[in-house]
Amino acid sequence: MNKKTKTIVGVGLLTAIVIVLQALAIGIRFGVFNITLVLIPIIVGAALYGYWTGAWLGFVFGVVVLMTDAGAFLAVSIPGTIITCILKGALAGLAAAFVYKLLEKKNRTLAVVVAGIVAPVVNTGVFLIGCVVFFYDTIAGWAEAAGFKSAGAFMIGGLVGVNFIVELAINLVLSSAIVRIIQLGKKQVAND
Repeated sequence: MNKKTKTIVGVGLLTAIVIVLQALAIGIRFGVFNITLVLIPIIVGAALYGYWTGAWLGFVFGVVVLMTDAGAFLAVSIPGTIITCILKGALAGLAAAFVYKLLEKKNRTLAVVVAGIVAPVVNTGVFLIGCVVFFYDTIAGWAEAAGFKSAGAFMIGGLVGVNFIVELAINLVLSSAIVRIIQLGKKQVAND
C-alpha cells in the first residue's frame, strides 16, 4: 500500500472515530454541555497528517455537534450556530497541527502536550467568541435566570468552566498515549 493510500485510510479512520466519539459524548455531561474526547483523534490526525487533516477532523467534529447538540443555539441563530460550531472545531484542529509541527523536531512529547493544551483552548475560545458575537442577549437572559451576576460569569462558570478543565485534563493525561500512537503511525507511514 502506498503512502497516499495509507494517508487516505488513516484520515478516514480518524474521521470515523471523531464521528463516533462525538455522537457518544452526548451522554457525558458536566453542566450544560457534554465533555468531548474528540480532540484526541483531532490532535493525532493533525500530528500524523498535517494542517489540512487537523482542520478537516475539526470540521467534522463541528458538523456532528451541529447535528447532535446545538439545538438551544440553533433556535437563537442558525447562521451563528453554524459558524461557531464549524469554526471552533476547524480552528482547534488547525492550531493543534501548527503547534505540533512547530515543536515536533525539538521534542515530540512537548509538541503533543502543547497541542493538547492548544486544541481545547482554541475550541473553547472560539465558542466563547461565538457566544458573545451571536448569542450575547440570549446568554445574558440565561445568566440572569440562573442567578449569575453577568453573562461573562455565566459563560465561564455555567457554559464552559468544568467542561474545559475536564477536556484539558483528558488531553494532558492521555498525551503519552497520543505520543506513542503518533510514533507508531509515523513509523508505519515511513516504512512504506
